[in-house]
Amino acid sequence: QVQLVESGGGLVQAANSLRLSCAASGRTFSRNTIGWFRQAPGTEREFVAAISWRGGTSYYSDSVKGRFTISRDNAKNMVYLQMSTLKPEDTAVYYCAADRAADRDVLRLLRPDNVGYWGQGTQVTVSS
Repeated sequence: QVQLVESGGGLVQAANSLRLSCAASGRTFSRNTIGWFRQAPGTEREFVAAISWRGGTSYYSDSVKGRFTISRDNAKNMVYLQMSTLKPEDTAVYYCAADRAADRDVLRLLRPDNVGYWGQGTQVTVSS
């Protein structure tokens, strides 16, 4: 059974940092784009960041560019999201997601309908 499991969420004060982790099990995702989405209460799930399967290409939403960094370790089947200079508007449930297809362009993951696998989510709360 395929699983993506997020961890690392929590409560943090604004301007501080937090690192989320996503562990993939059940199959290898070493050739799939993996990324992060988030969803705040009363809003739609939105794209945050994605990284290509080789790790050489990443893409970020404008709202997090320059503050968040996505990385991956294919040997460990892990993906990370380092979040810095956090703001209260970053408060949301953060989801790890993998492209349904392998060897595709990283920008495919901007569209949720290209996601084949979702994690259960981890809550990030940023207090002012």
